[in-house]
Amino acid sequence: MVETVLLYLEQDGKYLMLYRNKKKKDINKGKWIGIGGHIEEGETKEEALVRECKEETSLNLLSYSLRGKLVFVIDGYEETCYLYTSSSFEGEIQECDEGELAFVNKEEIFHLPLWEGDRIFLNMLLNDEPYFVLRLNYENDKLISYEREM
Repeated sequence: MVETVLLYLEQDGKYLMLYRNKKKKDINKGKWIGIGGHIEEGETKEEALVRECKEETSLNLLSYSLRGKLVFVIDGYEETCYLYTSSSFEGEIQECDEGELAFVNKEEIFHLPLWEGDRIFLNMLLNDEPYFVLRLNYENDKLISYEREM
């Protein structure tokens, strides 16, 4: 099973977003997403979160909140993603080799090119919903169904 982490850093009513435009082969190419990546073998999801934040932004993550679990099903491929937010970090943002980083007003995020399912869970984050589990089913990059598990 593939497991990943996804983090939205919050500052001044904005989320740090990553516009994926630098890799030739990238399922997220042309989309704005949070920061994160794969949990490596022998690593906890929290260790992966801190590592990915440092690798992609050069920021040190001081604390964070687990907000939900996302299950992405894309053309038969399944990935479990642990969703976090944080407003507690330090350092200076450095250039990311996966794309462009920018703090975006939370209200303006929905005007960006996003995955359809990201709009659902970002709305849940903005509404400060308690921990949730969301299953998102895609075919050919199109969201065909989703369900919130209880």
